[in-house]
Amino acid sequence: MPQVINPMSDPANQGFKLGVFSANADRGLTFSTVPEAWKAEWDDIAAAAQIADRAGMDFFLPIARWRGYGGSTNVREWSFETFTWAAGLAAMTERIALFMTVHVPLLHPLYAAKALATVDHISHGRAGLNIVCGWNPDEFDMFGVTLVKDAYVQAKEWIDVIVQTYNSDKPIDFSGVHYQLKGAVSRPASLQRPRPVTMNAAFGPPGRDFAAQNCDHLFTSFTDLEVGKGHIADIKGRAEKFGREVGVFTIGHVVCRPTQSEAEDYYDYYSRQNIDEEAVAYHMQQKKNFSHSHEDEAFKQYKQRFSAGTGSYPLVGTPDHVASELAKFAGAGFNGAALSFVNYKNELPYFCETVIPRLKEAGLRA
Repeated sequence: MPQVINPMSDPANQGFKLGVFSANADRGLTFSTVPEAWKAEWDDIAAAAQIADRAGMDFFLPIARWRGYGGSTNVREWSFETFTWAAGLAAMTERIALFMTVHVPLLHPLYAAKALATVDHISHGRAGLNIVCGWNPDEFDMFGVTLVKDAYVQAKEWIDVIVQTYNSDKPIDFSGVHYQLKGAVSRPASLQRPRPVTMNAAFGPPGRDFAAQNCDHLFTSFTDLEVGKGHIADIKGRAEKFGREVGVFTIGHVVCRPTQSEAEDYYDYYSRQNIDEEAVAYHMQQKKNFSHSHEDEAFKQYKQRFSAGTGSYPLVGTPDHVASELAKFAGAGFNGAALSFVNYKNELPYFCETVIPRLKEAGLRA
């Protein structure tokens, strides 16, 4: 089978890109106790991926999680490792890009290079890499690893090792602060060159500079769209300093129903009336203390956004309303959005059948 053009880097696919986020972990991005919340069972994940693939969605993006957040649900402790997860999905999908999310300090770059290339070959060129430095010390304590202060120096060396081994005809030596390698090789190289498509979700200046220099896309969250426009300008400006262009994406949680009142009532039901208070409080505190992934105002004002979708933007309403909100994202300059649902398998079909055609009609998707 010939190589497939990754939809995240296909020059013919310049519309507003849509992806599915966090389906590899139980409850996705929610902290809800409702019984229909996502269980992240393999057969359901596979079904959701195939729904998104058939509908023409562009990417499937997992989170990297090693322990839960406590509370009554211990949300996200049940989660699939992302390399093997993507390999399994690669064998049962045809077009959609399949990302792996990697904590740099927990995985040697030569192992990552081999695993990433394996998925790229299984998928015929649809692999993607989400590079994460990590933020939760409780998770890293499980591995006996301490978060380093120069995390993005390590990340730069890490991705350099991967790119150099893919693109050298002979073994390489590498001498850095964090990695010292002699005679390193990784075969086969990835089908995508010089490496598979990459993304990062850094919020602070060092992380954004890393993404501007080393990644194809950067994800950011925002409290309102005007603030989001400032993020886009900042990221684009950093990329220009390196002579590069970087796609800027955001994250949203979706409740799409035939009427606005149905959507709002369900949103209130799952994200206000039925939340795991202890788990969401722990998550918000850890994020605020160690991640710096959201604006300070987000922690002060939007507890419901965290319980509903881990601080992402709410897309709650009819198909017309959800499509119009996504159109505003595109109008502000975002290149795409990664979306979560309370139950991906149950809710993706309606979203794909009603919202995506509206985006096409608006000229936002091919």
